[in-house]
Amino acid sequence: MRHGKKINHLSRTTSHRKAMLSNMASSLIMHKRIVTTVAKAKALRKYVEPLITRAKEDSTHSRRMVFRYLQNKESVQELFNDVSERVMERAGGYTRILRTGNRLGDNASMCVIELVDYNESMLTEAKPQKSKTRRGRRSKTAATAATTAAVAEEVVTAETVEEADVEEATQDDVEETEAVAAADEVQQEVEAEAEASEEAAAEEAPAVEEPAVEEPAAESEAETAEESEDSAEESSQEEE
Repeated sequence: MRHGKKINHLSRTTSHRKAMLSNMASSLIMHKRIVTTVAKAKALRKYVEPLITRAKEDSTHSRRMVFRYLQNKESVQELFNDVSERVMERAGGYTRILRTGNRLGDNASMCVIELVDYNESMLTEAKPQKSKTRRGRRSKTAATAATTAAVAEEVVTAETVEEADVEEATQDDVEETEAVAAADEVQQEVEAEAEASEEAAAEEAPAVEEPAVEEPAAESEAETAEESEDSAEESSQEEE
């Protein structure tokens, strides 16, 4: 029985297991994801995540403690310069294990272990958590209160809609009256301009000569009478 045995020895000696995990941790830090068996990935997760947490505090002591486990200057440099900045806001859970199936030779369970903050396709915005609802029978008072609240909301929305319609109608009427008044003003201005132009044309036109008034018929009769008298006198003188 294996009661209380928390460490998976991976069928290796202590020195072999430590060297293997150190190399795998360096490869994970440098390449951000590696392919291995599920058992090794679970052991690697326990090995590398405390090192990533220590890398958040960039100090000489932290670098020496990490180098004690990794034994690789390049991986230590990458961990403190790049990886620590990416995981600064994450409180644990820096790695992800994705199962890929079984290996053909020995049918071992295979997986991909990767750093969470370097998989851009799976980095999505946190969705808002839905409020948890408790299933159960509500009391009649709660049900009636909910129905009354819903009815009140419907009434308020109907009133707001009616007010909006009334406001729109009044605005339309005001706009129509303003348009009619503007048209009347324009027509009055046009008529005033026409009258002014007619007056100016009448003033500028030349004066027309009035026709001569004919003499009355009485004067013409008097002239004919005088002529007849003159002719009578001349005839009498000739007779004498």
